[in-house]
Amino acid sequence: MQEQDKNLNQETEQVETEASETQAGQETAEETKAEEAAAEVVDERDEQIAELNNRLARLQADFTNFRRRTQTEKEQLSTFVTANVVEKFLKVLDNFERAQASSAKAADVESVLTGMEKIHRQFQDVLSSLKVEEIPAEGAQFDPNFHEAVMRAQNPDIEDNTIDMVFEKGYKLNDKVIRTSKVRVISND
Repeated sequence: MQEQDKNLNQETEQVETEASETQAGQETAEETKAEEAAAEVVDERDEQIAELNNRLARLQADFTNFRRRTQTEKEQLSTFVTANVVEKFLKVLDNFERAQASSAKAADVESVLTGMEKIHRQFQDVLSSLKVEEIPAEGAQFDPNFHEAVMRAQNPDIEDNTIDMVFEKGYKLNDKVIRTSKVRVISND
């Protein structure tokens, strides 16, 4: 009987060991499945990260190219505009040089003055075609947006803050002031 008990104990231990191994095998299989699922999620995330990094690199390259292209176009436009303006003034310069050359041969001052008046008028026409206007100053009320007071004077016959003398004319292009008028302003205080 002892031997039967011993055999029974051994069989019980063997069954318990087998059950334990089966349970451990099932747990290992479940762990493996869980690890595989996690690995798939990680792989999926890695692919998404790589794709996003590629998209970011392409967008950065596109933006760099856009910025470079825009800068080049801006420089070309600036050169074109400058050339266009200079071309208009070259005609005035040509006439001025002709007048200068003819003034050395001219017998009377009147013809030189007439030539200078024509060049002045041509110069004003070029400015007008470029939409450059003189800022009205003499006799106007002082406006710091358009005028720069370089002197003050007193004159009881003229109202305060009135401009009575222009030292340097001011000009504007459309609504943008290119240069303020340098003026003397009446201040009777």
